[in-house]
This record gives sequence, C-alpha cells and structure tokens, in this order.
Amino acid sequence: MSQPASAPTAMISCLQPIDRTGLEALIAKGKADPTAIRTLKCKTIAEGRFRHLNMIRNLPPYIVDEPPGLLGDDTAPNPSEASLAALGSCLAVGIHANAVAQNITIQSLELELEADINITAVWGTGDVSPKPVGFDAVRVKVNLRADAPQDRIDALIAHATKWSPVANTFIKPVALDVKAV
Repeated sequence: MSQPASAPTAMISCLQPIDRTGLEALIAKGKADPTAIRTLKCKTIAEGRFRHLNMIRNLPPYIVDEPPGLLGDDTAPNPSEASLAALGSCLAVGIHANAVAQNITIQSLELELEADINITAVWGTGDVSPKPVGFDAVRVKVNLRADAPQDRIDALIAHATKWSPVANTFIKPVALDVKAV
C-alpha cells in the first residue's frame, strides 16, 4: 500500500520492529557459540486423501493439502507451495532482523515467490521418464520500502539471502535419510 506523495514522513507507518534488545541478545549468543546446533522437529500425520497434519512444537496443526486438480480438497497449501511460504518467511525474517540491526526503518516488506514445477510424474506413479523433479528455479521479488538508499537495500537483501537457513536448504545439496521404522 503506497502513501500519497504529499504525505509527511512522520505519518508513514512502519513495520512493527523486532525487539532490538532481544535481537542483540540473539546476536551475542550466536557469536559466543558459533557451532551451536538446534534440532527442529515436525511430525506429519496423514488424515486421508491428500490432507496432512504437521505437528510442530505445541502449535495447532499446520495443514498441507493438494488442490482439486491434484485430487486434494483444497483446504491448505500443497507441499511445494508450503516450501515457497517457508522460503518467503525466512527471507522476510532475515531482511527485517538485519534492517533493525543496521538501524534501517522498514515501512513495508512484501515478497512474491514463484517457481515452475513439472508434475507429470504424479509422485512417481505417472510419466517417470527422465526429467527434473521439483523446482528448477525460484523467483523472488522483494518489495521493500525503507529509509535507506537502494544500494543499502540491495546489500541488505543479498546479506539476508546469504544467511537464510531455508534459502541455503534450497541452494545446497542436503543429506536426506528417509526410511521405514
């Protein structure tokens, strides 16, 4: 949402900032032990058809479904859409946190993500001829209004992308171990 050109700067609302004291404590903790590892967990429970409940911490279930074109009930994002949402949220958190750390005030921050995917293999039951599976490329448009010149905004976005855990999960090969228990 853009402000009228004549709107005084003091009237432009800002994105609710991240708590600077808490952010500084997290920064100090990370610098004190740069080898710290945290294990994240999710339990996925199939409800039936293509709807799944994902249990994370003590939160309400995070639901994943498929659209009708993929035989789902269209009650939630599909797994690929959820991965785009995870990437967008991770990038937004990183941009916001780094803006606060650099004393950049953000008025608004929106990310638009898109990716193309070949679904003809139908989870390995359809056309399984050689082809890329999953996203070949993800395109992210960052619409950021902030009190900084464009070169600082570009550097902020590049830095947040470089250090985004989810972006790095997309970028680099990750060991994956899937087995029956």
